[in-house]
Amino acid sequence: MGQKFIELATKHIEFIAKQKIYFVSTAADTGTVNLSPKGGDSLRVINANTIAWLNHTGSGNESAAHILINPRMTVMFCAFEGPPLILRAYGTARVLHKGDALWDEYIMLFPESIASRQIFLLDINKVQSSCGMSVPYFSYDEERNDLADWSNKLGKEGIEKYWEKKNQQSIDGFETEIIKRSKL
Repeated sequence: MGQKFIELATKHIEFIAKQKIYFVSTAADTGTVNLSPKGGDSLRVINANTIAWLNHTGSGNESAAHILINPRMTVMFCAFEGPPLILRAYGTARVLHKGDALWDEYIMLFPESIASRQIFLLDINKVQSSCGMSVPYFSYDEERNDLADWSNKLGKEGIEKYWEKKNQQSIDGFETEIIKRSKL
């Protein structure tokens, strides 16, 4: 059934490459635990111990706020087709904003998007696989274009205004540093 690893094995990396959705969990020392579904072409396995994922503009900005307080992060993948498997990567994360020195190095790994908000780098210290035998089968139809359409309609200035209004604090009032550390 479940197994523990100190890093991603080749079979894990191959499994991750096939996934259309993944889940990210973070928590500050107090307040609300956040669990977010992520999709699109927004995740890269850098090596057996590092995952990078691109965070697009959204209604909340919990992961950024949490990582500034407590850098723990879990990224989870589930097999919705084929053999059952749940794969979790645990570790310590860093958040990169557009004004940070490493931004340019990592942003070019992802498709260009006006909605690009942050990049998270997860330094993996534990990987766990489990059976996933109760996860139902789902079929993938296509990517949603809603976020791209919305953000393109807003434009860069509109996105920045949205960040100022909606993304500077978590739902628990923790700072995200999005305005301070970003430049458009």
